Amino acid sequence: MFALRHRPSSENRRRLPLLARLAAATLAGALLAGCMAMDVASLAEAPQLSNKMKAEMAKKKMRPESPVLVRIFKQESELEVWKVDASGRYALFKTYPMCRWSGKLGPKKKSGDRQAPEGFYHVSAGMLNPNSQYYVSFNLGYPNRLESALGYTGEALMVHGACSSSGCYAMTDQGVGEIYAIVQKALEGGQERFQVQAYPFRMTTENMARHKGDANMPFWRTLKEGYDAFAFTRKQPKVSVCSGRYVFNKEFASGEPTDPLAQCPATVEGGENDVVAKIGAEQKKLDAVFAGATPVSSFAYVDGGMHPSFRTLLKQQGAKGMAARISRTKYPVSRPEAALADPYDD
Repeated sequence: MFALRHRPSSENRRRLPLLARLAAATLAGALLAGCMAMDVASLAEAPQLSNKMKAEMAKKKMRPESPVLVRIFKQESELEVWKVDASGRYALFKTYPMCRWSGKLGPKKKSGDRQAPEGFYHVSAGMLNPNSQYYVSFNLGYPNRLESALGYTGEALMVHGACSSSGCYAMTDQGVGEIYAIVQKALEGGQERFQVQAYPFRMTTENMARHKGDANMPFWRTLKEGYDAFAFTRKQPKVSVCSGRYVFNKEFASGEPTDPLAQCPATVEGGENDVVAKIGAEQKKLDAVFAGATPVSSFAYVDGGMHPSFRTLLKQQGAKGMAARISRTKYPVSRPEAALADPYDD
């Protein structure tokens, strides 16, 4: 017996376009609420490391399977990929220009605020999405343990393709394809999860001084401790949370803290004392610089930023032309007028 295919009535056929429009409207509303990297039918396999990328790694004495670490800088609109090289420490592999991030400098605190997260995150294989609406993506894991304890809300904050953001970091399809292939290979090679460090800007003393009047400065000073720990050692910092803040490279007498808001327990002396001294010296340097620095008040983002190279492309080709170049699905550039108003000038 052959099953006869059901043929919709003429009335049902007339209703299909309306249903499609309603579904599209519902989807659009969901996307406005956040960077929802929804699963879609896969048009191609997940991106793989190209021979060119493998050759670049070999020149830098890195293996495709070696551990990876990612750093994100909002103000500069850049994403760095670091890999462990033959020395056993991390070395910079490549810096990618970021096409779009949304919100302003500062951490994400609530759903719908359009803020892109700032902090320390850890991404496992299950957080990678090869069938994203934005080509491919990985979930940052916001809110992390600290953010959840502080009552911060939001979900599905991604690094993904295209050039559209409502709380995510958009890298174009080509950019995220390379990044995805790199981190996937490291996870396949045995790295349990990779660390993502998301910063408002490169946390030099000069940049910190320029923002000294910002209400987020106490939080940023904590982030700088992790930034400096990595800069001085080229090792992934161990991240703990207690006393309502991040704590780096500490061992605790009673074991790892379980309550992010409780006072930090006693620590065990030891470790790299010279690194601790260097980080302390950086904090003292900040105190001295802050005493005489004049804060800059020109960083009033309309809605996030865009790397200068993409701003140039946006000016030359317009939003539709640019979308056609950097997105397989020609996904629209989010708030292009705001992107052109990005106050950061390299």
